[in-house]
Amino acid sequence: MSQDESGIGRPVSGKEEGAEPGLRNAIEIAIRLGAIALLVLACLVIVAPFMSIIVWALVIAIAADGPHQALSRRLGGRRGLAAGVAVALALLIVIVPAAQLSKTLASGAQAFAEDLGNSDLKIPAPDPKVQDWPVIGPRVYLEWSAASENVGETFSRFVPQLQVFSGWLLRAGGSAAVGILQLAASLLIAGVMLARGAERRAVIQRFAVRMAGEARGRGLAELAEATIRSVVQGIVGVALLQAILTGIGFAVAGIPAAGLWALLVLVAAVIQLPVALVLILPVVYGFSSIGGAASVLFAIWCLLVALLDNVLKPILFGRGVAIPTLIIFMGAIGGMLTLGILGLFLGAVVLALGFALFKAWLSEEEPPAA
Repeated sequence: MSQDESGIGRPVSGKEEGAEPGLRNAIEIAIRLGAIALLVLACLVIVAPFMSIIVWALVIAIAADGPHQALSRRLGGRRGLAAGVAVALALLIVIVPAAQLSKTLASGAQAFAEDLGNSDLKIPAPDPKVQDWPVIGPRVYLEWSAASENVGETFSRFVPQLQVFSGWLLRAGGSAAVGILQLAASLLIAGVMLARGAERRAVIQRFAVRMAGEARGRGLAELAEATIRSVVQGIVGVALLQAILTGIGFAVAGIPAAGLWALLVLVAAVIQLPVALVLILPVVYGFSSIGGAASVLFAIWCLLVALLDNVLKPILFGRGVAIPTLIIFMGAIGGMLTLGILGLFLGAVVLALGFALFKAWLSEEEPPAA
């Protein structure tokens, strides 16, 4: 075999010399990318249990940024003290009533079970005026009378439904306790974010600039913050106002469990259910127990509370955001249906950013033809 045929003495071309270093570089890049991907995945797995708390804290901090700045100016520019006062007030306003409500519901359920077991539960007889109600009056009067005469027999007919309801109530109570703890943790973290508001805004803007560029990133960061404030004002703010007015009206009218009805109104308003559906039973109870002009005034008050969101929501929702109100509303409702209550904010932000990017893409001029 000649030297040329064996290839031993054949000169190596530059292409063949660079083949092995190029392959080695590709392997090194693949290993580095894989290590970075594993590191990012490990970080996400570790942070996942706290992700909802952190996101809630960020939403609360952005929504409370304006009031916190006003409070810090009154306190001589001490942002840390203002954040501490805001968190303390929030804990008193939110956590204490929620814990008291949970305690009241638990004690009430226990007392109800004991009275039912000892046959001490008494249901007052219905007013004869109940029979005059249109359509449902005679049926309601008959069932109500039977329940007031023999409570045990009435409840025995609904044992399967009561068992299902009791299981749901226990699960709801457990999830509510966990939610209260998560909310408390979110408020504490939000206090830190409020105290370091300048650093928080700089990080958000820097991230947006790295993702979308200098020309568009800052605008997208401001749009996201404005969208969160709009959702808080248009949905959560109006729902909270309706709940407060419900509690005041029920307390003045002497309706039992006024705090519980206010909580139901708050939940229904946040998830965009008609508040009138929650207020129907109290209005019916008011006509049967209060009577006279007071029951009419109570019904008018409940009607005004139910229609309040139709007046305030168009005014507050989407204010200060250069995005159509329909886009923000669709994002909030769609996000809530997909991701739960946290999606109320995330859905609106995502859809608003997507609409802004789509609008910017449409406005870009095409490059000149070659």
